[in-house]
Amino acid sequence: MTGPAPRVSVAIPLYNEEVGIHQLLARVCAVLDSLPGGPHELVLVDDGSTDHTIALLEAASREEDRLVILKLSRNFGHQAALSAALDHVTGDVTMVLDGDLQDPPELIPQFLQLYAEGNDVVYAQRLNRKESWVLRAVYFCFYRAFDRLSSTHVPLDAGDFGLISRRVVDLIRRMPERHRYIRGMRSWLGFRQAALPVDRPPRYAGTTKYTWRRLLNLAFDGIFAFSIVPIRTTLVFGVVAVSLSVVFGLYALYAKMFMGGDPRGFTALTLLIIFLSGVNLFFLGIIGEYVGRVYEQSKGRPIYVIDRIVRNQMDLSRDQTSAIEDTRSPQPAEAE
Repeated sequence: MTGPAPRVSVAIPLYNEEVGIHQLLARVCAVLDSLPGGPHELVLVDDGSTDHTIALLEAASREEDRLVILKLSRNFGHQAALSAALDHVTGDVTMVLDGDLQDPPELIPQFLQLYAEGNDVVYAQRLNRKESWVLRAVYFCFYRAFDRLSSTHVPLDAGDFGLISRRVVDLIRRMPERHRYIRGMRSWLGFRQAALPVDRPPRYAGTTKYTWRRLLNLAFDGIFAFSIVPIRTTLVFGVVAVSLSVVFGLYALYAKMFMGGDPRGFTALTLLIIFLSGVNLFFLGIIGEYVGRVYEQSKGRPIYVIDRIVRNQMDLSRDQTSAIEDTRSPQPAEAE
């Protein structure tokens, strides 16, 4: 791919990251200063932080006019905050980073090199993680289970950290689902994609905001958004259960007619009833996950709500924000 150097947007969702804000901005802005082309931008989304994250961002915006700051009205979650950032980037390419500096901004030039070779998506493939062995094992198992369950191939050990071209950003913005799994949506779109092997450093400061509950919710969003294997499993299990009951019925009939009595097994029968009841409830829960997502989608609520936007040292009102959205996106995600 030849031509002028692309304008780069860096999209970063933040939640209670006051400890590392100054280091994050310093490192990202230093990389943007070294890139040709421009003007580049840094879109930061405060996902309802309860510390001083938004105050520090607004103070930084008075000295750095490349910052675009979105403050959400409450905590909507990492994927919703990332969607908000993607809805407001304007560059030719967008780099997606986490705010904990586990996604090194110094690798941005390497992503741009692979983009220049004709790739619309360049994702970071993590070689080493610095989390506990339990968490590493969970991640390892999840990515491989997800790849088996999903009809869309999502690269193994690849998170949201990566580069996406303008047309991929525009297509992601048009995808209407409420329960978002950005890395899966990115893979589903196709186009030419490349991996960049990355050693993932430890978190710069603070503690992770992804609790086990949040990780489980993200895993569910990914599985139920890109696979119908769980619901098909209910059909398979039902067929197996009916087949076994037919076999047992034939055996009972044979015992009655040729063995002079009914087969005994009250305890086994009781355990079987309890087991099948538990399985029924389990699969009802799986079906409920799909139905619940359809219900949430049918309400048509926005993915996130913006409190205010600070752009180029200006605090934009809701009316101004709406006007900007109307000129940029056919499907604005911001609530009035």
